[in-house]
Amino acid sequence: MRPHTGALPRAVRLHVPKTLPQKTLCGARNYVRTAEVLRMNQSPSSSIRPMLRYPVTQIASDQRRWISRSYLQKQKDAAKEWDDFADEIEAGKRKNFAQHLEERGLLHDVVGERETLDRLFTKKRVGMYAGVDPTAPSLHVGHMLPFMILAWGYVWGLPVTFLLGGATARFGDPTGRLKSRDQVHSSVRKANMASMHMQLKKLGQSIDTYGRRHGYINKYWRRALVNNNTWWNSLPVIELLRDLGVHTRLGPMMGRDTVKNRLSKGDGMSFAEFTYPLMQAWDWWVLFQKGVQVQVGGSDQFGNILFGMDAVKSIGKNMTDPEQQFEFKDELSRPIGITTPLLTAPSGEKFGKSAGNAIWLDKDMTSTFELYQFFVRTPDDVVERYLKMFTFLPLPEIAKIMEEQNKDPSKRVAQHALASEFVELVHGKMEADAVALQHRQLFRPRLSTAEPSPLPRKSSTGGSPQSPTAGFATQESGNPYAPQTNFANMPQVNITLPRSLVYNQTLNKVLWSAGLVGSKSEGHRAIENRGAYVGSRPGDSGQMSDDLAFTPIKVWPAAKTQEFIIGDKLFLKMGKWKFKIVTIVSDEEFKAAGLTAPGWEPETPESGNNA
Repeated sequence: MRPHTGALPRAVRLHVPKTLPQKTLCGARNYVRTAEVLRMNQSPSSSIRPMLRYPVTQIASDQRRWISRSYLQKQKDAAKEWDDFADEIEAGKRKNFAQHLEERGLLHDVVGERETLDRLFTKKRVGMYAGVDPTAPSLHVGHMLPFMILAWGYVWGLPVTFLLGGATARFGDPTGRLKSRDQVHSSVRKANMASMHMQLKKLGQSIDTYGRRHGYINKYWRRALVNNNTWWNSLPVIELLRDLGVHTRLGPMMGRDTVKNRLSKGDGMSFAEFTYPLMQAWDWWVLFQKGVQVQVGGSDQFGNILFGMDAVKSIGKNMTDPEQQFEFKDELSRPIGITTPLLTAPSGEKFGKSAGNAIWLDKDMTSTFELYQFFVRTPDDVVERYLKMFTFLPLPEIAKIMEEQNKDPSKRVAQHALASEFVELVHGKMEADAVALQHRQLFRPRLSTAEPSPLPRKSSTGGSPQSPTAGFATQESGNPYAPQTNFANMPQVNITLPRSLVYNQTLNKVLWSAGLVGSKSEGHRAIENRGAYVGSRPGDSGQMSDDLAFTPIKVWPAAKTQEFIIGDKLFLKMGKWKFKIVTIVSDEEFKAAGLTAPGWEPETPESGNNA
């Protein structure tokens, strides 16, 4: 029988002897030990490599977990399917993933040998990752090119990882910069990190939905979102120096263009910025141990990827513990990188925050209408290229769109298709349809006298007094009959509240003022049911660390609320998609800005006289 769920602890790294018997514990027929799984999955087409650290005899019985045989069968089926794909590719009946990327215009350079990349994508269901540092509160359009490679890899059945550089964002990548970034308060850094985390989480779900709409079937789709703070906050510096530092030579690092330009033309370079490539390399090493062999980045990341590729091989070969060493027996076991073209303005300037021309993916910073309009203004000579890079539209369909475009370029058929597809990819189909309708009505022929329709509301409050939703100020909060909040209708993340609504207020009232619940009583019920969370160190022991850790809110006294405030920020969460970054301002500033919130009752001269 299946073991009790209470006896299923977290997985441990296992050493698997070749003589491990093929039997299960407790007579279980449908579940097997993790150690057996690792041994059975060591096939040429698998990217799983167990960490060989502890003998099985040293593992306590309560450190074993169980995996169903149906899962094992699914893994075997996946390996067989990939082997069949490899046979078809070698027979010239289909393209490998690298050729597909090249066809879509997403493959700019290979950091390594192109022939090796082709063989790798043919022979192995290999893991890929792309990283982004949250040095701004939002992703922008330029970030999407590497993420489009991950999106394609995801629907092809390759395991993909979105890496959020919470640790590396503390000083940022110096590549292409002549000046150091300005240091920001920890509250700003954590707010950026939290905002971008939710964006990447939403993007992953949106890619899933977008892929299904274009006919891709979820059989072996796997994606992960990780923050490099997870390992950097617990990594001893002596371990980093031992495993990476002693094998890194200063000469090649000093010869990098970024370093030479900063020293000769810029304001110099800090030691933190100088070590950025080492941190990026260590990130890859951590992921490489989990089967992530391919790093994806923009063309400006070629040098960092090359350095990281060499560093991963050096670390793997020179680990002090022989059981942790990687032999890299053949080229298919080594790390490799790919870069995408850079997205540039018509002037040739790179899009991005530093250039001041970023088109943000956060609706509070760049509205969906502005995002749609940005792509509608795409020049005719690049619109076909963008359709290939930024959408899942099949190439024959793109060819038909371009035929229609060439008949009458003034209608901008291709640009509208591009804009609609991109908005759907980032914000969901409902937003894409709504903004396309708004755009058509706004730019309708002048002879039309019809009033343009407003954007449809995502949800409505009120309804019949007898309806299950009656009496709730916010349907999505505290109401079991309300539509579930998901990636497509998640509320805005950032909100501003006056100091009087946060300091010395119980958290159920703050949840209400922040719009996460419809009333203070709903907030209290959510807290009692352990359904509301505040950014905090584990065990509600103070301000949230860079790990973005949350703890369940309890019925605490009002004075405890201020313990969780970082600078002028408070982080609140309910469920999977309801998250708020509360920026706290003075009551005077809140009133002067004309803002309002539940519980806000500013004093007026009349009310003061009546008192």
